[in-house]
Amino acid sequence: MIRHPEKFGALLAEVRQFVRAECLPLEEEVDRNDEIPEALVQRMREIGLFGHSIPEAYGGAGLTTEELSLVNIEVSQVATAFRARFGGNTGIASESIVVDGTPGQKKTYLPRLASGEMTGCFALTEPEAGSDATAQKTVAVRDGDSFLITGKKCFITNAPIADLFTVFARTDPDAKGAKGITAFLVERGAPGLSTSAPCRKLGQHGSPVGEVVLDRVRVAASAIVGGIEGQGFRTAMKTLNKQRINLAALCTGPAIRLVEEMAKHAQSRRQFGQPIGEFQLVQQMIAESNTEVHAARALVLETARKRDDGADVTMEASMCKLFASEMCGRVADRAVQVFGGGGYMAGNVAERFYRDVRLFRLYEGTSQIHLVNIAKRTIALAAQEAANA
Repeated sequence: MIRHPEKFGALLAEVRQFVRAECLPLEEEVDRNDEIPEALVQRMREIGLFGHSIPEAYGGAGLTTEELSLVNIEVSQVATAFRARFGGNTGIASESIVVDGTPGQKKTYLPRLASGEMTGCFALTEPEAGSDATAQKTVAVRDGDSFLITGKKCFITNAPIADLFTVFARTDPDAKGAKGITAFLVERGAPGLSTSAPCRKLGQHGSPVGEVVLDRVRVAASAIVGGIEGQGFRTAMKTLNKQRINLAALCTGPAIRLVEEMAKHAQSRRQFGQPIGEFQLVQQMIAESNTEVHAARALVLETARKRDDGADVTMEASMCKLFASEMCGRVADRAVQVFGGGGYMAGNVAERFYRDVRLFRLYEGTSQIHLVNIAKRTIALAAQEAANA
């Protein structure tokens, strides 16, 4: 749902101008140095990128799901690290507070996340709790009016630079699976909380990822998201359900950029006395890529509109994430092929995006996990329809 087309059009134009004029020229530098210049981060704060999905009452833009999807398609047409710098605040790192936070938690944290004063992160994944997120080993033990949290999280985006950690821990050791998991808000500086140096990665250089170590970190009971124990996994799923639509949009942007780059290269690169774009097998790779981009974009926006209308889009969100992430991987592979030997050389746009987008098929649910989720829900819906017949 687009609420005010003219106002939103101006916002989208500002975002497009920023990423193309200020971020794109820095792609190679960020990839090489594994760091985004602080001056550019400050520009992100100034134009409100950190608060797009945070309600207006707390200093954000309060974008709808469809509006946010369109913004994400724009910002991801440059190197993925740029969006990752502010994306946690306007996505996974704030959404748990937006959907389940107490009034006090929203008042305390959302304005600071929206302004970019604080950087947030979502500390769910553990060495033995990835796809099986319910297998949490991190524990939170009650001690009077407080809890002591102990455990280790891994592969956490923005952990090395985060100021606020949404930490998931088991508060009921006797509960199995999703039951007994609670979400806590923990600020950097809490005694016993430490983070690792940024990990070396295949791609997405400039987006720091690391471990979060909690050694008897004491937090007040008021740090529980929503103030209710045992609701953490439900909060996580609410957050991820929306974020999977966001991520599908973030997979679509790089594919749009790569189609543009393939088309330009196909006109300028000559072999056998003619542009390679005149060869039908090159045309096939470009045509298939552009078709898949349009299919992904349509699926994402349709699902976003359904969510804005209040529909349960749990299955469709999985479909979006599965299709768009796999599509983006195929497009990146074709781009390397169209660029030929140059596409394998460091510093080439196809090579860089090929590395960057590989992660899309892994985080926030692997492709295999989403296939299982889609199958289970499809079968359950068929059984329900049969029972009601």
